Amino acid sequence: MIEIVSVGSSSSGNSYIIKTEGRTILVDAGLPAKTIIGALDHLGTDPADVDAVLITHEHVDHVKSVRAISRKCCNAFFYVSRGTFENAAGFSHVPQERVILLSAGEIVRLDNDDDMEIGAFPLSHDAAEPLGFTVTSGDEKLAIVTDTGIVTEEIYTAISDAGLLVFEANHDVDMLMFGEYPYTVKVRIKGEKGHLSNDYAGDVLASILSDRKARGEQEPLRIMLAHLSFHNNAPLFARQTVENTLAAAGFHKGKDYLLDVAAKEGITQMPGC
Repeated sequence: MIEIVSVGSSSSGNSYIIKTEGRTILVDAGLPAKTIIGALDHLGTDPADVDAVLITHEHVDHVKSVRAISRKCCNAFFYVSRGTFENAAGFSHVPQERVILLSAGEIVRLDNDDDMEIGAFPLSHDAAEPLGFTVTSGDEKLAIVTDTGIVTEEIYTAISDAGLLVFEANHDVDMLMFGEYPYTVKVRIKGEKGHLSNDYAGDVLASILSDRKARGEQEPLRIMLAHLSFHNNAPLFARQTVENTLAAAGFHKGKDYLLDVAAKEGITQMPGC
């Protein structure tokens, strides 16, 4: 069974821990290393037992502790795009034999393990070569989609068959537009290379649920809303907007989906874990 835990998820720092039978994967290292290692300890995992670290892009809220995590998680391989690798200074301190460069569309197996696949897909964000990731173990699939201004057809195809979704709901549009940010920053956040709003997240999730229903899926889709802005969103707003959109589309919480919101600081488990 795939389990995912958010260590912290916001515009100030992001990191997630994925656990399957015998495997531990980190996604992003944008929080203090002490916080990430503390979360691993909380889950009963020795940092030396981390198998892989997946890095989405080079912005500091995703790579802040790459150097320290490479030391603590001394046996982990780092999976990263060439663009991210070349634009994140921390990778100069990671042993090069532990760096595996990925391109969008690639699927790799950990240690040639036929039961564990990592897939990469391109995000639409103002970074050098940002990637989203899927993790497949057995018949379960997890997808992580944050830091993208739109959900392209390629993204949708990669994630629409996942049973577990970490999905961005970065901002409430009104909070953003009437807030204190400079106009140029507001335009960037709302743009195609920025971040997903609560409304956009709800619409995409409704489409995914419609596809699941058409395929006859019986299990509820497990959703964790993530990467909420400190200044332009609130967990209640994100949850209510998405749940209202899904209800209007005819979907029922508990039956069709389970939903929680990743805390900006602190551990949050995927609903249903």
